[in-house]
This record gives sequence, structure tokens and C-alpha cells, in this order.
Amino acid sequence: MNAERSPEPQILAPKKPPRAYRRRYYRVLVFFARAFAHFFWHDVVLARPILRSFRSDPIQRWRRVARRYRALAVRWGGVLIKLGQYLSTRVDVLPVEVTRELSGLQDEVPPEDFADIRAQVEAELGEPLQEIFTTFMDRPLGAASFAQVHEAQLPDGRPVVVKVLRPGIEEVVETDLMVIGRAFGWLEWWPAVRRRVDVGWLRDEFSTTTRRELDLLSEGRHAERFAENFAGDDGVHVPEIYWQHSSRKVLTEENVGYIKVGDLEGMRAAGIDPGEVAKKLYRVYMEQIFSHHFVHADPHPGNIFVRPTSRQANLADEVMARAEEAAAAVGVVDEAPPPPFQILFVDFGMVAEIPPRLRAALRKLLIGIGARDAGQVIQSLRDAGSLLPGADLPQLEEALDQLFDRFWGVDLADMNRMVLSDASALWKEFGQLLLETPIQVQVDLMFTTRALELLSGISQGLDKDFNPWSEAVPFAERLAVEAAKDWRVQATELARQLRLLAKLPGEVSRTATLAQRGRLVVRSAMAPDMRRQMQRLERSVDHLGRAVTSTGLVIAGAMLYPEDPRLAAGAAGLGVLIHLWGRLPKL
Repeated sequence: MNAERSPEPQILAPKKPPRAYRRRYYRVLVFFARAFAHFFWHDVVLARPILRSFRSDPIQRWRRVARRYRALAVRWGGVLIKLGQYLSTRVDVLPVEVTRELSGLQDEVPPEDFADIRAQVEAELGEPLQEIFTTFMDRPLGAASFAQVHEAQLPDGRPVVVKVLRPGIEEVVETDLMVIGRAFGWLEWWPAVRRRVDVGWLRDEFSTTTRRELDLLSEGRHAERFAENFAGDDGVHVPEIYWQHSSRKVLTEENVGYIKVGDLEGMRAAGIDPGEVAKKLYRVYMEQIFSHHFVHADPHPGNIFVRPTSRQANLADEVMARAEEAAAAVGVVDEAPPPPFQILFVDFGMVAEIPPRLRAALRKLLIGIGARDAGQVIQSLRDAGSLLPGADLPQLEEALDQLFDRFWGVDLADMNRMVLSDASALWKEFGQLLLETPIQVQVDLMFTTRALELLSGISQGLDKDFNPWSEAVPFAERLAVEAAKDWRVQATELARQLRLLAKLPGEVSRTATLAQRGRLVVRSAMAPDMRRQMQRLERSVDHLGRAVTSTGLVIAGAMLYPEDPRLAAGAAGLGVLIHLWGRLPKL
């Protein structure tokens, strides 16, 4: 089958769940309804001053909710597992205790009956199974919510793996997306989320990406694009796609299974240094994000393998021989020896493509991190649209400078230990700033962020002393040099500076006019620590004023009670209302 001619799937979302899946729909809907009712009762109603003493610890409560969702997802599978994995990356929306509960959610479910898989393959490819493959293992290599993978062999002897969608999975996906869409609609009522995230955009992006995983031809095209991006890198390999044995529901590809990226003992036995694998993997992801803008977004250990090159055993001898030949032949430059291992990527159902509008901002972000330039990092976030108007940029820059000083050069293991041990101090120092900063997380970077989180865990597992800073700085320097040579980047920066320069005469004239009229106002910004102290002082004075007023009214009511009970009750009631009004939380 020609991949270029295969149309994109046109999946129309039904208006109501299919009859066979209504029990599933209502079971999941009831769970979400209970979760939102739980939030409203405990975090809105019981957050009122008088009722606050009946409110239990919110972190423990939401951890229990996350644990119940995890059990629900494991039982029902489908999109619920994908949603749990996705929510585990939303540290901008959910507490870390909740995301930690969901982070270990694995997409592993019991396999489909082989007779159904066989019927699916034969219906899609139009031939009996034994005529397409000489062997086809009935026990799958892996079974996930959407599909399962079987080992097979083509008539010419080539070993392959065949990925087959579960029969009826489209109805399951549409049922789940329908109920999840309703839950996202409820989420829009939460102001704290609505201020930071475009919930509708998140819902649409999640639905689109999920439906895309139901088209295995699209996954094959992603694999070929990824292979083209790394065609010049002998250290990266992507399985070949056999289009003549593939369809929208069946994908046949080269079997590249070897040492899983989490198998340290297997790597060492093959003569491969896990620390070098961590460095190579990190560099490959830097290339994906900042050079190719096309990211393999599901880098868990089951999707990445490591394979020693065929010349690995004699690599040292060959290097020595080539060095001697190069010394004997002055001026002759020999080609570089092959890499000692290859990193093999599989499963391109979940990919992330970074749009052009974010690429320049991402480049600026990495260059700023490499240069430890907090100002450039903050500006890059603003360019990307992540910092909304009203953000206190100087205070954010100062906070980022402090974080650079604290964590720069620290390896991943020590960084995690420092974050855990200093969590309360970090929250005390920067928590209020984070809560007050208007942040809009970009949906385009959602799956890239998830990939980086998974990559961090893999890198730390490969090498506990892995230092991301030492790997990021050379890449940032390279991007800086490329940006300096790129006339388009220079022209954009020059245009920005010219626009600022063009505004300067008008700004000078306006300032002079205001000064002549006596209307020039000079504002000064106080240091963040002083600002926080002033805010606390203002709140204290405000509370004291309300306390004095309300107490005075209550005392006046008590004194007036014998003469005029109605007037006394009114004064006392007004005093209580003033007190309660000042204690209401700012929702």
C-alpha cells in the first residue's frame, strides 16, 4: 500500500455513546462528577471561614482521588490510561502529589483473543494470514489499550513485527473522548485553571492526538520522517516500514528489538557504557526539539532499544590501526570510526511537532539557559506566549537567577534530592510568586514536555551522575553561533531594535511635554523581599481595621440592646458581616 495515497482518517465524533458502551460511559462520567463534587464541597464550600475547621488536608484528599482514577483507568483501559499519563505531566495544573500518583500508570492490558486479531489482519490486508507471513506468533510481544504487537516473518525471511489495532477500539475511543470532553467542560468553571490554560484548546489537542493514534499509516509516515531527519547519524536507527503489508489498522515494520534502554546489565554485557547512552539519547532529543522540531513523544523503555554495532568487538583494534595509518600518511584524513552502539526508536504513534511560531522562542530559551541569562529565559517565555500580560518580569528574573545559582551544574540525582529536601523552603520563597504569575502553558509543547520528563527519568536510570547542564551548554553555544550567522534571525532582531528606535523620539517628546506640564510621574520598583513585606503589612493593617470596626459594632449592639433590640441586632450583624467579608477567600 502506498503511504502517500492513503487518506487521513475522517472520524466523526458521535453525539451519544454507542449502546454497547453506555455502561462504560456512565461509569466514567459518574467518577468525574464525584471528583468535581468533591472539589466543590471541600475546596469551595468548606474553604469558608466558619467551615474551614471541618476541611481535611487537600493534598491527601486529591492523592486519594488520583489513586481511585488510576484504579479506574487500569480496569477500563482505553483513553483513560492515555489521559492519566497526560495529566501526570500537568504540574502547572495539578499538585505534584497527584501527578506522582499518575506517573506510574502503564498502558498494559490483557491481550485480545488471537482469532479476532487474525480476522482483523486478514480483513485489512485481503489475504489469508499464512499467505502474508510464513510465521505469525499468536502470543503478542506487548498489548496496550489501542493495539498489540506480534512477531512475524515475511516470505523472504525478514523478521518483522506487526502492530494491530484492537477490533472495535474506535467506538471505545469515541466513548471515552465524549465523557472526557464533558469533564474538560466542567474544568472550565475553575478560575485557577482557566486563567492559566486554554481548556478548550487542550481538549481539542488531546482528542486530535488520540484519534491520530488510530491511524497506523500516519504512525508509519512519522517513522519515515524521523528516519529522514537522522539519516546522517549512524548512531540512530528507525525500523523500515513495509507498506505493502500495512493498512490503517495494521502496520508491519522491521523487527529492531534488542537491548531495552533500561537494561543496564544487558548493555554492559554487550560492551556498551550506559553513561554514553544517556549522553547520546539526550543529544538526540536536543536535535529533535531545537533542530528538527519533530519529537518522538513517548520515550519509555519499551520504545527505545540499544544495539551494539557489528564492529563493536574489534573497535579498539581498528581505532589503533587507523591511528597508525593516519600517522604514516601525512595529510590523509581517514573517516571516523563507526559508533559503538545505535539507539533504535519504535512506536511513533505519539509525536509532537513544534510550530514555527514557537521555534525562535525555544532557541532563545536554550541559549539563555546555556548562558545562565535569566533575562533572556524570561523574555523567551514571554515571546512564546507562556507569560501573560501582568507578569512581574523583574521579580521572575531575580527568582530564576537564584535558581540558577542553586541548581547549576548539579546532576539529576542530586537535583531531585535537593528539590525534595528543600521543597518547603522553595515554596516559601517562590510559591506566592508562582501563584500570582499569569502563566499560559502552550499546548503545542505539552507532549514535548512529557517526553523530556520521561527522558529525565531514563537518563538518571542510565547514569546517576548524568549532568544535563554539561550536555546542554555546547548545544546552546552551537545554536547561538547558528543564530548569529542566520541573516533571518539578525534581520528580525534588527527590525525589533529599529521599531524601538523609531518610537524613541515620540517617547522623548511625550516625556518632555509631561515634564513641562508638571504631570511627569516617576515610579520606582521595590525589591521583591521588601514588596512581600509591604504586602504582608498592608494585609495586617487591613485585617486590623476590619477587626476594630466589626468589634466596635458588636460592642455597640450589646450596649444598645436594652434600649432598642432591633438596632442592636443590626449593628452586631453588620459587625459580623464585615468580619466574615474580610475572611472570604479570593476565588
